[in-house]
Amino acid sequence: MSNKTNNIASVLIEALPYIQKFSGKNIVIKYGGNAMIDEKLKSSFARDIVLMKSVGMNPIVVHGGGPQIGRALENIGKESQFIDGMRVTDSETMGVVESVLGGVVNQEIVSLIQKHGGNAVGLSGKSGDVVFAKQLTDRADLGYVGEVEHIETTTLDGNSIPVIAPIGTGKDGSSYNINADLVAGEIAQALNAEKLILLTNTQGLLNANDELLTGLDAHTVDELIADDTIYGGMLPKIDCALSAVKHGVKAAHIIDGRVPHAVLLEVFTDEGVGTLITDDE
Repeated sequence: MSNKTNNIASVLIEALPYIQKFSGKNIVIKYGGNAMIDEKLKSSFARDIVLMKSVGMNPIVVHGGGPQIGRALENIGKESQFIDGMRVTDSETMGVVESVLGGVVNQEIVSLIQKHGGNAVGLSGKSGDVVFAKQLTDRADLGYVGEVEHIETTTLDGNSIPVIAPIGTGKDGSSYNINADLVAGEIAQALNAEKLILLTNTQGLLNANDELLTGLDAHTVDELIADDTIYGGMLPKIDCALSAVKHGVKAAHIIDGRVPHAVLLEVFTDEGVGTLITDDE
């Protein structure tokens, strides 16, 4: 028997207990970064999602699309403005956000998953009655930027693969642009998900020596924030992961979306490809 055959068998044997453990479980994946831009990574992500569904898991995809929104605004001669990393969203910008996130990007992801044999359905706050929101008011006036008020889980019935744009609907029917990490975290909490997986353009959480940290509990993460090991752009993702595991999600993963099949490697292998955070010491 060849080494290649042995390696394939070893991979399948290593994956088996994870397949058994997570069958029937909800796994929420925030899809963004390079994994949404590079054609090979896009294809590997779609296959990962279809494989997860095929072995009995319930993957729920929440996607971003900031660069695509920026390009669309540029095409109509509108400059993107940000405050504290959040896009200022006036009425015209919100229309572009809905068109790009709820239309072009969402449908591209749905089509990719279907191309690889999955049954995907595109949803947003407007079209799918999933994310109900209110205006974010505790910071500078950002316009139609929202925060999650309620997640309606009945639409996420497990028969198909939901692909959700981070657009919420207000009580008055207004649409709100919401950070995709936050939406993914809120959906994971509402579903009491087994896992929340956040794809990034970094290895995961690094210490002062640029070494990957994993197997962290919530208390340790709080300490890393207090001593400034975690800072800057990683803080919002860490806050999202912490909130999830403190509200019923079994584990949160911050993984390197630049690695082909990163989701499968994190879910089905012993080592994984990122930072694992749980609420247990």
